[in-house]
Amino acid sequence: MDLGDDDVRDAAIDLANQLCAFAAGRLGNEFIGFYLLGSLAHGGFNRRYSDIDVALITENGVDEDFLKVLQVEAEVIDPALAYKVSLFWSDSKFSVGRFPPLDRLDYIEHAIALREDKKIIAPKPESAEIRDYLRGAPFEQWANRGTVFSRQSELDINDRKSFLKTHLYPARFAFSWLTGQIGSNDTALKYLHNNPVKGLDMVLMDRALACRHAAADPDILFDDRTSLPAQYQACAKLME
Repeated sequence: MDLGDDDVRDAAIDLANQLCAFAAGRLGNEFIGFYLLGSLAHGGFNRRYSDIDVALITENGVDEDFLKVLQVEAEVIDPALAYKVSLFWSDSKFSVGRFPPLDRLDYIEHAIALREDKKIIAPKPESAEIRDYLRGAPFEQWANRGTVFSRQSELDINDRKSFLKTHLYPARFAFSWLTGQIGSNDTALKYLHNNPVKGLDMVLMDRALACRHAAADPDILFDDRTSLPAQYQACAKLME
């Protein structure tokens, strides 16, 4: 029997709760809080394409060994979903760890606490910090992926998730660039339909979103791969 979005979301939250308990038990007094982020927190979770975004806040951060132990524990708890876990983490001052500006904003505005021993107020990223972040590695990585996909003669089965995300990323990018906010794919596309960006192919992104909603194979978008460079060129002009 195929599981629906709600079923997989429930399983993902159960995995997150067990990871929370494990982390709290291992860290003791160092533990501060464990949270749901992303689509698990602000909606739009998809059984096939969504990550399990979680955040761990501790007094002094954690090391690579602990991160590896946490990943192994996720595989023990739920081998089928462990690969989806995307962990953001920091110390009580948000001075170390993995917490880019948009994900920090997600923590501030949308995080759902699974356990919180102390409330930590993270520094809210300003619009300039968000734009500096967006124009850096995220844009470069997306543009490179789009260029590679646009030149391929076939779509590898292991690249389907990345391929669909590459089609949807321009909406998320433009939305965050223009608003200084983080939102779901649905929120971003709705905003752009009301505030169009010159050169962005909205019809293509609408089709990609429909594919995501249906948890369908993105192969139906493969003939549109040559449009990807034009999408990131439109975003590059937006940044100008």
